[in-house]
Amino acid sequence: MKLDEFTIGQVFKSKSLIVTKEDIMRFAGEFDPQYMHLDEERANKGRFQGIIASGIHTLALSFKLLVEEGIYGDEIIAGTRMNHLKFMKPVYPGDELQVIGKVIDIKAMKNQTGILTILLTTLNDKEEKVFEGEMSALIER
Repeated sequence: MKLDEFTIGQVFKSKSLIVTKEDIMRFAGEFDPQYMHLDEERANKGRFQGIIASGIHTLALSFKLLVEEGIYGDEIIAGTRMNHLKFMKPVYPGDELQVIGKVIDIKAMKNQTGILTILLTTLNDKEEKVFEGEMSALIER
C-alpha cells in the first residue's frame, strides 16, 4: 500500500504463530545467549519458571507477522524508527502469538514519500499483551 492509502486508526490483524522451544533456543543461541533462553534447568528455578523467548525475538516475530500481512508491499523504502518498546509478559514455548497493528501517525513529505507509524500490539493465545511498540517506516506516496 502507498502512504496515501493508509488512514489514522486503521487496524490490521495478523495470522498467528506458535513459538517453539527450539525456535527460542536457536534465536537466543545466536542473538541473546542468556540462561533464561537457553538453560532449561536454571530457567526452571528462575523468576519465570521456564525457558522464555528473548524480548528481541518477540520483537522480530511481531514485525514478521505484520510484514506477512502484505500491507507495506513494494512501496516500503526503509524502517526509520522504533519507539516505546514494552515487553509486558514473557513468551513461553507453545505460546501462540498474534499481532494487531494500528496506524497512529502519517506524515507526508515533499519528495513523494512519507513516514507511516504503526502501533504493534502482540497478544498470546490467552489474549494477554506480551509486547507493544511503535514502528515507523519511510513509504512511497
